[in-house]
Amino acid sequence: MSIDKSHPRDSHRSLIKSTSILSLGTLSSRILGFVRDIVLARMLGTGVTADAFFVAFKIPNLFRDLVGEGATNAAVVPILSEYKEKQDLENFWEFVSAILALALIILSVITILGILLAPVIVRLLAPGFIADPHKLLLTIRLTKLLFPYLVLIGLTAYSMGILFTFRSFAVSAFSPCLLNIAMIGSALIASRTMKEPVFGLAVGVLIGGVLQFWVQWKSLGQIGMRYLRPKTLRHPGVVQIGRLLIPRLVGSGVYQLTVLIDTFCASLSTIVGQGGISAIYYANRIVQCPMGIFGVAMASAVLPTLSGLAQKKDLVSLKKTLVFSLENIFFVMCPMTVILILLSEPIIRIFFQRGEFGAYSTMITSSALSYYAIGLLSFGGIKILVTAFYALQDTKTPVKVAALCLGINAVLNFILMFPLKVGGIALASAIAGTIDFLILLHFMDRRLEGINTGLWRYFVKVCGASVLSGAAVFWMWRDFVFVPEIVRLISAAMTGMLLYGSLCLAFKIDQARKIWEWIKKGGQEA
Repeated sequence: MSIDKSHPRDSHRSLIKSTSILSLGTLSSRILGFVRDIVLARMLGTGVTADAFFVAFKIPNLFRDLVGEGATNAAVVPILSEYKEKQDLENFWEFVSAILALALIILSVITILGILLAPVIVRLLAPGFIADPHKLLLTIRLTKLLFPYLVLIGLTAYSMGILFTFRSFAVSAFSPCLLNIAMIGSALIASRTMKEPVFGLAVGVLIGGVLQFWVQWKSLGQIGMRYLRPKTLRHPGVVQIGRLLIPRLVGSGVYQLTVLIDTFCASLSTIVGQGGISAIYYANRIVQCPMGIFGVAMASAVLPTLSGLAQKKDLVSLKKTLVFSLENIFFVMCPMTVILILLSEPIIRIFFQRGEFGAYSTMITSSALSYYAIGLLSFGGIKILVTAFYALQDTKTPVKVAALCLGINAVLNFILMFPLKVGGIALASAIAGTIDFLILLHFMDRRLEGINTGLWRYFVKVCGASVLSGAAVFWMWRDFVFVPEIVRLISAAMTGMLLYGSLCLAFKIDQARKIWEWIKKGGQEA
């Protein structure tokens, strides 16, 4: 069965358009986020206040992924897509209203419990803080203040899932910019007006959450949403989502346990050194930049398409779309991996080393970054493969694989953090992520009867081009010492990009050929 040609939205061109919108929005958010992190690094460094804030900010975000974004990706979008195709608008909006009402109740209960149990949660999550009463108390106070962010960002995530069902990506893509703007503004104001500016920063997080939810809600009104008081919260669609959601909650819980173990280990300053939590945060932010701009954007854009193809039982087109998505992940993530490994130290020094962020902070953060970068391609590939399993309404396989890799990650954490300090925690995540990706790829290959055809050959060609261009970048950085560092870094990156594109053309890589044709046509569609 082939894709219905009357629906161009299911074509590769439509997928690239959707990904481009999400990528542009994510790029804008990441640039602002980068500015935000530079401001935070100068304001907090990797000291006591920084560790306290990042742990407090992490806690509601852990729950957000568990009951917010994770639920949206796993269950809400596929079921909403099915209801939109099969039901009239009245029934569809009643279903949406039931989802939002139930989400508000669940998120509110978790928030209240989180505020009440903050002292217990912080002690469990960061036991290393117990030895420092000031650090522990500060983290607890910040956690209580930041927990309401869960309600705001959770409802934002569900609203985003509804917009994705209507192939409306722009507002969802750009709304995270509002959080970054709010945090930058609050940090700058608080650092000049407050004795403890970190609390002003926390208020900025809440303001950003309000703004994100408000723009999503406005967008829902523009696509015609009507909130209808649900007759019952046990709507058949909600029950259907619940059945899909339970394995995903377990899967999210497994992933969050990985994050908790990383935080647990990083808080043990007697083993990994001071500032471990902050170093992991900053390094992760750098790694998440290409992940968010392209990996997450591609996964979000491809989910409705794969869900539609799965419902039509068009597994041939689904396989082609999946391979196309993985090839694009390889094309972008391979060169980024090489660059981040080779230039982790100058990247961190140039962008972050100022104010409270000194040479020691640069050393520990660049160590974490170089090891995290090893898993960058796998992290992106996991996003795509898990999305494909969700589209096939199989949430159990990713959970089982994630549980296995959780055990691997935990064991490696406790082995590697002794010789490699913070870098060992990052390397454990990279190794576990790579194993996760390879196992998921194996299962999907068996399920779709061969997605590996030509994929590994493509991977080898992209890796070859990445290594060669990376060597040129490293040579430029090492030998052009008479140029200011920021100019040298930008020049080396641009040279590497041009060389990578040229090598990909020489290796007959399709993505490079399409980009070259687009450039020759002056940026117009082929």
